[in-house]
Amino acid sequence: MVTTRKSARGQDLRDWLASMEAAGELLTIKGAEREHEIGGIVDISMRKMGRPSVLFEDIPGYQPGFRVVANLLTSVKRIALTLGLPENTSEVELVRFWRDYMRDAPTIPPKAVNTGALLENTFKGDEIDLLKIPTPRWHEGDGGYYIGTGCMVIMKDPESGWVNYGAYRIQVHDEKTASIMISKGKHGDILMRKYHDKGEPCPVAVVAGVHPGLFAVAGLEIPYGKNEFDAAGGLLGEEIRIINGPVTGLPIPAEAEIAFEGFVHKDDLIEEGPLGEWTGYYAGGRMPRPAIRVETFWHRDNPILTGAIPGIPPNDDTFYRGTARAGVVWQELEGAGVPGVQGVWSHEAGGSRMWLTVSIKQMYAGHSKQAGLIASQCHAGAYANRVVVVVDEDIDPANMNDVVWSICTRCDPRDDIQILNGCWSTHLDPMSYQDFHNMNSRVIIDACTPWNRKKDWPEVVRNSQGLEEQVREKFGKFLPPGW
Repeated sequence: MVTTRKSARGQDLRDWLASMEAAGELLTIKGAEREHEIGGIVDISMRKMGRPSVLFEDIPGYQPGFRVVANLLTSVKRIALTLGLPENTSEVELVRFWRDYMRDAPTIPPKAVNTGALLENTFKGDEIDLLKIPTPRWHEGDGGYYIGTGCMVIMKDPESGWVNYGAYRIQVHDEKTASIMISKGKHGDILMRKYHDKGEPCPVAVVAGVHPGLFAVAGLEIPYGKNEFDAAGGLLGEEIRIINGPVTGLPIPAEAEIAFEGFVHKDDLIEEGPLGEWTGYYAGGRMPRPAIRVETFWHRDNPILTGAIPGIPPNDDTFYRGTARAGVVWQELEGAGVPGVQGVWSHEAGGSRMWLTVSIKQMYAGHSKQAGLIASQCHAGAYANRVVVVVDEDIDPANMNDVVWSICTRCDPRDDIQILNGCWSTHLDPMSYQDFHNMNSRVIIDACTPWNRKKDWPEVVRNSQGLEEQVREKFGKFLPPGW
């Protein structure tokens, strides 16, 4: 059965869903089972960005009221509404928002509270049963059930007390056991190793039902040492209400839908995977990963599991991150002293990481190459990147026809293509070095007008600004929307 269902700042997922329903951005599907049908529907829905979020209800074999929602942020409109922006915000305007957000870095510290909706159902010891949540097998070839895709994984630095949360994949194995997969070099991996190097178990909390604004921060390139809860408060415009886990002491959003806490012990591993990943492949295979031994489990009445599903791009795991990552790259380019940046786009077909386009207004010889090299190696752009293209200011970096045209007509492969070797990647990248799975190579393409030919470069065949304005003013009512 299928039925079609603003905001959306705040921190309660249910308020966000109500706002999306009011905006025509929510589809409800009843009766899909979790083994194949939920994942199959999500696969179909993600093939084109701009389709609504999908809420699954009446899941066979599970308690009535237990739900799953996916396709959280697969449209620019939903991202804009989540951030409190106009619903007609464009791609580049959204990237500019993220650039300004990261540059100004507004923060509001979280507020500890004694109660919250999450505490409606609390379980410890033998009461814990993660299997009561209708976690789907998101892809047919997945090796298990991933409760953690659109999630927050919370850790704390054992030395400084810095609280970090990120979005890492979490597989459920039995009632009280989950596993975690974190790529080398990520903040969670660094913190976990700190505990294990001290001979201590690593405390961890996983939030698996979360407001998309909180999840969005989990996927941002927040600098090491800065508290994501502070950043989330600044993004959503209010202090995040948290409760402290009774076993780990880690802060957990009080309005979360589903959460659990426990410990990861050194060399305590469990077979994990595969999961269809953001590169579009079952990368990483099945191999031992750190086990989470769960000691406390919470869920709200009628809980909602949030899924941000990786797969062949574009997908829910990469689309929103592309706009956010592009904004962060833009901010880091400017922070590194690169002037004249007009826009950045992290293309969704590259999983929001593998393809970056940077638009600049050239100001001096070597400017375009400088922009390309720094974009490929700044923190937000370095991980698993494959291609960086630099274009002139007349090119919309989000318009691939314009970008490809620029490559074809302004780039001489003899002079304008450079390959970098030994760069930061991940074993999820199927083309990473065979013997060093966390390294790859990448190409920098200078598709700007050659600096020494700018004065005699042929004129572009396009309406003048005056003619464009004249035609639109006189005939705009006859032109279809979006022309």
